[in-house]
Amino acid sequence: MIVVDTNVIAYLYLPGDFTAASEALLEQDCDWAAPVLWRSEFRNVLSGYMRRGLMSAEQAMRVQRKAESLMAGAEFEVASDTVLRLVEGCDCSAYDCEFVALAIANKVPLITLDAKLLGAFPEHTRALG
Repeated sequence: MIVVDTNVIAYLYLPGDFTAASEALLEQDCDWAAPVLWRSEFRNVLSGYMRRGLMSAEQAMRVQRKAESLMAGAEFEVASDTVLRLVEGCDCSAYDCEFVALAIANKVPLITLDAKLLGAFPEHTRALG
């Protein structure tokens, strides 16, 4: 198992600079996990695509369903105390620290593109690609 952040999931479904790396990661380790929060963050990404006219609501809903299918059974709640302790020692958002908290709880790495997280939690994170 590995924990992935929302951007890693997004690159599977929304073409970009890291799509190939995200696809390769899925081939290498298909046991992905994320905090339940990823759904809201992913919907926010999709809404940005809709607002810019890059996809319709129907397309966004299809992509959301595909991503939810991928992550089914691998979405977890995280302990608020852990998240707040992590926030206390860094400049990262509580949202981002949820992913770190899940990685720590499961003793697995968080795969991310977030430079802040990579810098603040080098022992718990790995860069995508």
